[in-house]
Amino acid sequence: MSSPLLDDARAPGYAELTRVQSRLYRYSHIASIVGWDRNALMPPRGSEARAAAEAELSALIHRTRTDPRLAQWLAAAEAEPLDDLARANLREIRREWRDANALPESLVEAKTLAGARCEHAWRTQRAANDWRGFLENFREVLRLAREEAQRLADDTGLSRYDALMDRFEPGVRAADIDRIFGDVKAWLPGLVSRVQAKQHREKVIAPTGPFPVPAQRALNADVMALLGFDFSAGRLDESAHPFSGGVPEDVRLTTRYHEGDFARSLLGTIHETGHARYEQNLPRAWLGQPVGAARSYGVHESQSLSFEMQLARSRAFVGLLAPLLVRHFGGQPAFEPDNLHRLWTRVNPGLIRVDADEVTYPAHIILRYEIERALIEGEIEADDIPALWDEKMQRLLGLDTRGNCRDGCMQDVHWTEGAFGYFPSYTLGAMYAAQWFAAMRRATPDLDARIAAGELAPVFDWLRDHIWSQGCLWETPELVLRASGEGLNPRHFRAHLEARYL
Repeated sequence: MSSPLLDDARAPGYAELTRVQSRLYRYSHIASIVGWDRNALMPPRGSEARAAAEAELSALIHRTRTDPRLAQWLAAAEAEPLDDLARANLREIRREWRDANALPESLVEAKTLAGARCEHAWRTQRAANDWRGFLENFREVLRLAREEAQRLADDTGLSRYDALMDRFEPGVRAADIDRIFGDVKAWLPGLVSRVQAKQHREKVIAPTGPFPVPAQRALNADVMALLGFDFSAGRLDESAHPFSGGVPEDVRLTTRYHEGDFARSLLGTIHETGHARYEQNLPRAWLGQPVGAARSYGVHESQSLSFEMQLARSRAFVGLLAPLLVRHFGGQPAFEPDNLHRLWTRVNPGLIRVDADEVTYPAHIILRYEIERALIEGEIEADDIPALWDEKMQRLLGLDTRGNCRDGCMQDVHWTEGAFGYFPSYTLGAMYAAQWFAAMRRATPDLDARIAAGELAPVFDWLRDHIWSQGCLWETPELVLRASGEGLNPRHFRAHLEARYL
């Protein structure tokens, strides 16, 4: 296919649109690096000035997205002789344009400012278990998110929560999530019980620390290199909450370290490396245009979970990791590959989502989805969150979080920044990842043997050909169908868990 940047004479309206998109891409580059710096390097006293600067930049981006001339150029482009790639790009431009025009600049600026303030304060409030202090900022974040949801709902005809979720997962609705999660809730408790009964008979040796942070950093760098991360186009730093950001030419990852547990940082780094490989391998010929971006947040999470869950916790890949652990930390019985595999596939319900095992993880997402949907729809208020969290954590995972907001409802960064509608993407991503690996194994029946031999190319080549190189050319259902031969099929996820854990 040709580039989405067509000749001006053939398609003048479309050419003007692509020029604006290139400008927006450069603005987003600046915004992403500024946000990374706020989380990774900025001194605390810079918070207020940085929040104001980010709000100003958000307003500039919004102003560019809502330039009145865009409507004229969109109308002109619809009648111009565009190829299929340009048509796909135009579809994505129109989607972004419609969303932007549903929101006033003042709301975009206020939401950015409130989110930056809330996130910065959350870093110390969470450590202090200060729910009341957190509420002072969070109420404003929620108020603005509800206003945003209502305006998007008025424009699209969707419910308020669906309108927010559509920005992360275009086309997915709460009714779809209710059906998928309802099925998971029906079989997950039984699976957890069976796996725990099986694992109760297994002997597992815990690694003996401490594990110095410099050694962990070196280990992470070696594993990122093994996974194909391009260090000339990205870097790994440290933050309160691991994340990935930046742009394909400059991907920024963060992790966090615990001297008593190297696996938390290592597996988190592998997770973020999956995000990074997707970004670094998006089609460069389409760079700066919406068609060249990642497809959706669920598809993005499928890449991080393909790396962290499908690949890194497999017996085949653990055999590659074991010698690296010995190199950086010295030998010990816990680093024997079979023991490591048992250790990293233990099912043990815990309080912290990012540290959760693969089997209980969906329960963490279901809990958050049910709370945030009710919040946005106005069925509950911010003050109701702790009690609801306690009740759902007890029901879904049998854990007591009463009085512990730090390891309960304050543990995630998403709500501090007003990112409501994001959480379902995690479990959709897990389901996509299972489906990708099912398709890989059909194409390469000896996939696990090749991974065990250190041949990771079959995994990376499949992801590059079917996901990374496709950008936003296809809408999500079509991408899933083309990649795997069928639409989203949650049975692959259940089959994967049963095969690995039972």
